[in-house]
Amino acid sequence: MVAPVYTVLRRRSLRRPILILLVVFIVAFIARFMRDFVFDAQHSTSIAFKFAAGGGKRSKTVTETRTVWGTRTVTRVETPRPEPTDDVFAKEKEKPRAPLGQHMYRADGLLEVNPLGAHPIFELVARAEAAWAAKLAAASTSLRQAAAEYTRRYGRLPPRGFDLWWAYTSVYSVPLPDEYDQIDRDLAHFYGVDPRDLQMIQRDWEAHADSYTIGKDAAGDGISMLNFTLPEDEEVRLELAAGAFQIIELMGEVEREIPPFRAVFSPHDNPNLVTDYQLKQQALAAAAKGTYIDPAHPPPQKHGWLAACSPFAPAQLDPLPPPFDDTYPNVGRPSVPGDKEGLPPPKTFIHSHRPAMDPCLHPAHLSSHGAYLPHGVGPSPHRTLIPQFSYSTTPLHSDIRPALPLNWVSDDFPHEGLPPPQGYTWAERTDERLQWRGSNTGIWHARDGRWREAHRIRLAALGAGIGGVNVSVLMPTRRALPVGAPRAVPRARYVNALLDVAFAGAPMNCEPAQCEMLKGLFEWRAPHDLQKAGKYKYVLDVDGNGWSSRFKRLMNSGSLIFKATGYPEWFTDRMAPWVHYVPIQSSYADLLDVLVFFRGDPAGAGAHDEMAARIAAAGREWSRRFWRREDLVAYMYRLFLEYARVMSTDREGMSFVMWEDDGRDAVRERKLMEHWSKRGSGMG
Repeated sequence: MVAPVYTVLRRRSLRRPILILLVVFIVAFIARFMRDFVFDAQHSTSIAFKFAAGGGKRSKTVTETRTVWGTRTVTRVETPRPEPTDDVFAKEKEKPRAPLGQHMYRADGLLEVNPLGAHPIFELVARAEAAWAAKLAAASTSLRQAAAEYTRRYGRLPPRGFDLWWAYTSVYSVPLPDEYDQIDRDLAHFYGVDPRDLQMIQRDWEAHADSYTIGKDAAGDGISMLNFTLPEDEEVRLELAAGAFQIIELMGEVEREIPPFRAVFSPHDNPNLVTDYQLKQQALAAAAKGTYIDPAHPPPQKHGWLAACSPFAPAQLDPLPPPFDDTYPNVGRPSVPGDKEGLPPPKTFIHSHRPAMDPCLHPAHLSSHGAYLPHGVGPSPHRTLIPQFSYSTTPLHSDIRPALPLNWVSDDFPHEGLPPPQGYTWAERTDERLQWRGSNTGIWHARDGRWREAHRIRLAALGAGIGGVNVSVLMPTRRALPVGAPRAVPRARYVNALLDVAFAGAPMNCEPAQCEMLKGLFEWRAPHDLQKAGKYKYVLDVDGNGWSSRFKRLMNSGSLIFKATGYPEWFTDRMAPWVHYVPIQSSYADLLDVLVFFRGDPAGAGAHDEMAARIAAAGREWSRRFWRREDLVAYMYRLFLEYARVMSTDREGMSFVMWEDDGRDAVRERKLMEHWSKRGSGMG
């Protein structure tokens, strides 16, 4: 008789093997359930890792019905086996980013930064390079094209002698033969004045104190000094007349091809003919209709700088505070960026330099630049339109600007290829601070204290670290990333690491008490010689008493030139900011932002050194190719042709008419060019 099962379990020797078999049986029974359960969990985790790493293929759902514990249906997700990888946690693929924000290009010449956009300098450089390339490509290549382009731009025929002028530009490879809009800006309104009235005004103005008149009385004459009202002191007279002699010498090769004219020049650095906006607009409207204004009935008398602005200009809507005087002097510290209470304004950069210089669009210029600051609300404009030439002029003045040879230096001083210091390469310029040395010109330093807000004083204050503890700086980023909001950084750390900006020598242009005050306010360092200055990658150019006469030398140097100015010049349309130089606002509000973008923060992080080197090289090449003596001659030659016509009582007869037969263009142009080729060989 077989013993019952429970009696077997009572035997101690058989109890353990039976328990083991029982456990194995239970595990085998539930194994299928456990396999499905564990598969689902592990596979889901594998999928999670795979797709978190950006990999994996789309899964497919397979439904299998199994009887598990009698009734359960299991749904399993199958995914192809992942490809072998060295890293289970493979690098996450970049997800598509939202489009970057757009910056605002304002009509006042400034770009307003959108923190959601890329760093604006990337865009400013790219746009400027494209526009410059388009300008070069569109340049006229024949006399017929140039004459047609002239008429298209200005609505009139070119001046008589335009054909020989064109031949001069061709023989001497003067680039951009169409880009002389500045001449039209300076002369167009005179077409709305009867030339007989203009000649009378010009003759009377020759008696104006501190002036000289150059020109010629007959067609075959050379250019000479015809009149002057300079001081009796011969040394002073020679100093003031130096510009006249340089212009006469410059024009020697072309002087006999210019019609008779008389041009009155002011020998001073500053302009003196404040524009009457209404009078100028009346003259331009008359010129467009082919009529003349009535000089006996000018518009109502106006006063101050705002007379030069449109009635809807921002300056008219934002009147200036009363100027400081001896009774209420300015005793505060000079203004520097980031030193005002309240929310900081949005970051801005210059995208068009000419409107950025205009006080009508930027009324703060009137109380922060030496061209305007000493005169308070400003002088009253003249009641007539006066044809006077001045060495420099602002957007609020109507003086005619020439292309001066003053302080011009040839292209071989300095540039790469010469022994140091003229020939430093970009890599050999080891000092990455922004360099500036200069004197405290630009304003008379009087008791009223207005000088504390002048452009050079504010620059020296910035370089000295004057201001609050922190300053707001827009940090450099990669091209594809938003630039973000400006960051507050320690002013002292950034100024000391990034700037080598200071006055040189000793105070000047000041009353004795103000000179002593200036000595204590700033550190007066030694000037830099050529070898020392040549080691800096970044150099700043600013205005003095007038325009900066050192700009040509700086552009030759091969450093990257930062330029802050309030004076549009003859070459403003013939060069490009962000291609040949870096434009800086007169407030210097963007100075640290721009510098940090190119050279990086104090540790050098975020630098764009290659872009800086490219602009520096393009600037030096521009100076070599676009600012030669021949380019000065071409500008002055055309300016005097235009001036001679607008002053003539026979303006129509003083115009150039293109011949009709275009089949002979090449032959005729070749003969015109031979005129200058023979002239040049004969002079040699």
